[in-house]
Amino acid sequence: MFRKVFFLIFCLFAFFLLAFKRFEDNKYFEIIKNLEIFTNAYKEINHSYVDELEPGKLMRVCLDAMVGSLDPFTNYISETDIEGYRYLYDGRYNAVGLEAKKMGDWVVVTELLEDSPAHKAGLRVGDVITSVSGQNAKGRSAEDVMAFLRGVQGTKIDLTVRRPGEEKELRLTIERAEIEAKNVPHSGFVASEIGYIHLTTFTQNAGRNVADALKKLKEQNPQMQGVILDLRDNGGGLLNEAVNVANVFLPRGEFITAMRGKVPEWDRSFSTTLNPVDEKIPVVVLINKRSASASEIVSGALQDLDRAVLIGQRSYGKGLVQNTRDIGYNAKLKLTTAKYYIPSGRCIQSVRYRNGEPVDIPDAERAVFRTRNGRPVLDGGGITPDIVLPADTASGLVRALLDQNVIFDYVTEWMLKHPNAVDSIETFVFQDWDDFQQFVRRRQFTYETESEKKLRELATLSAAEGFALQAEIQALERKIKMERSGEMARNRTSIVRRIEEEIVGRIYFQGGKVRKRLKNDPEVEEAIKILRDPERYRAVLTKRG
Repeated sequence: MFRKVFFLIFCLFAFFLLAFKRFEDNKYFEIIKNLEIFTNAYKEINHSYVDELEPGKLMRVCLDAMVGSLDPFTNYISETDIEGYRYLYDGRYNAVGLEAKKMGDWVVVTELLEDSPAHKAGLRVGDVITSVSGQNAKGRSAEDVMAFLRGVQGTKIDLTVRRPGEEKELRLTIERAEIEAKNVPHSGFVASEIGYIHLTTFTQNAGRNVADALKKLKEQNPQMQGVILDLRDNGGGLLNEAVNVANVFLPRGEFITAMRGKVPEWDRSFSTTLNPVDEKIPVVVLINKRSASASEIVSGALQDLDRAVLIGQRSYGKGLVQNTRDIGYNAKLKLTTAKYYIPSGRCIQSVRYRNGEPVDIPDAERAVFRTRNGRPVLDGGGITPDIVLPADTASGLVRALLDQNVIFDYVTEWMLKHPNAVDSIETFVFQDWDDFQQFVRRRQFTYETESEKKLRELATLSAAEGFALQAEIQALERKIKMERSGEMARNRTSIVRRIEEEIVGRIYFQGGKVRKRLKNDPEVEEAIKILRDPERYRAVLTKRG
């Protein structure tokens, strides 16, 4: 009997082994077959297509389409993209330290890094780049111009710029350097006893910089009652830095996140390894829909461990881990290899996308997990804050003023008339509203609301289908125009706030913009309220659903 059972088990094992081998053989045969088909098609297109083709560009299209079918975070990185990739993940790159945008036919400097080569050479925000190393910049894209500016550290580049208010063009020689963008552009006090730390990205030393900022705040005020960690608009970065940032507030040995994927040998768990700066001080973390990846690890871990109260809007929902693979000729493949899981056991990865952006998943369709104190938290589709506030986003008229560079151009003109108008970041108030309105009229600024766009589409579609809706559509258009008549006045507060930020940024750089933005910030105000109310703070962290 035993021999029969043993023989049966052996046969079953052999059957599954052969089936698996056949499956693997079929899989590899499919790979080889399709590679051959692709190679033949690629060669035939290059040889026979009616127009001349660039093989490199054609292959780039193929690779982008292939990785684009997987998820929004798996990307092909060509040799020419490597410098930008290095900046994104290391926070360092070799260039001159400026940001630029195409406006009309020219590329215009929109931001300078403080003490960068561009700043030291005398460039200003608003300068129009007319030539780079003798090459005419008219009609060039911002990406093309920025590519010219990158290069080997220590090499020099000649720029010609046209400065608003000056007739003669300026010629500048700038030496490229390794640029390290500040990941903590501002920390300070938003109230006498409430500290604030703004972390923009999880590049190298993010954890150390947050720790140093908190230590400095504690030295300045040993009686500090709480701290706000601002992760709004922080798209993530290095996973180890997410652990290091969480470690600032959590004890050594605390589990933060785990990576699990198809290859078990690559699975890893990450715990804190250092002593915290302060594991007792009350913490509020600010997040919004653009807080992603490493930001979600930190905010999610602090929420799961009931170490911080989260305020803002639901985060982006990126729970995927990417690694890079060299694929030859200095090119790389950034490939999703795992998902990460935070202390409660949940994965916050969004599972639905539309045009590369995550789609909100109803709470009823999300699995429930529990924090250390037993509070319910949900998986899939981002981190939901403990206190949800409406988003303060630019839309409609304000968004159009920003997108069409009206506010940017106005500030450039305003700065020529008022070069020394800002004595203090926090107390500066913009008071030239009538002047701004006149500028808008001179620009003949117009924009189309989403409602007007839809009505125009409806008019075209209904006419094509033979429906007589013209009178009704025109009536709706007139009503919308009547509603829009006071739109500028209704949005005055939001517009003035953005003008003030732009003016301050011209003088005090990114850190100044952050400090100015904190004034009248509803999420910061809510954070201050809860940190000043210990009973409410504890109630949020112990409330069970």
